[in-house]
Amino acid sequence: MIDLEKAIASLSSQKVDYVIVGGVAITLHSSGYITRDLDFCYSREKTNINRLVIALTPFHPMPRNWPDGLPFIFDESSLSSGTNFTFETSIGDIDLLGAVKGLGDYPEVLLKSVTYQIYGVEVKALTLDALIESKTAADRPKDHLVLPELLALKEALDPNEE
Repeated sequence: MIDLEKAIASLSSQKVDYVIVGGVAITLHSSGYITRDLDFCYSREKTNINRLVIALTPFHPMPRNWPDGLPFIFDESSLSSGTNFTFETSIGDIDLLGAVKGLGDYPEVLLKSVTYQIYGVEVKALTLDALIESKTAADRPKDHLVLPELLALKEALDPNEE
């Protein structure tokens, strides 16, 4: 289970540019969805990648399902060499997405976000419409399970929308 408070505090203290896009975003919209990780889309700008490395290094990120004994260095070079990463950390699983299926990369995702206050910190998370759009585009079995609830939440929040 992710220690969300520690993750958010560290990202915030380093001023990392990111948008929460997964289960935590769904939960912020008053869903009963339970998540065990933190998924976020991050700016791929060099300075932001540097801030991200500083924020997450204390939690010892290692790629999920990484072979035992195979070395991995979590640094700017590693993050610059890829786009999407799934990490195990000492505070839980964290997934870094350079782009979100159906939405685009960080600048597009940021445009489809709203601000929340959690643990005394302002964070950005996908709007309900953007979550629906991304879950529809991802088209995975776990997305099919949560889509009916997201659509029901949307209808409950705006019953006049056709």
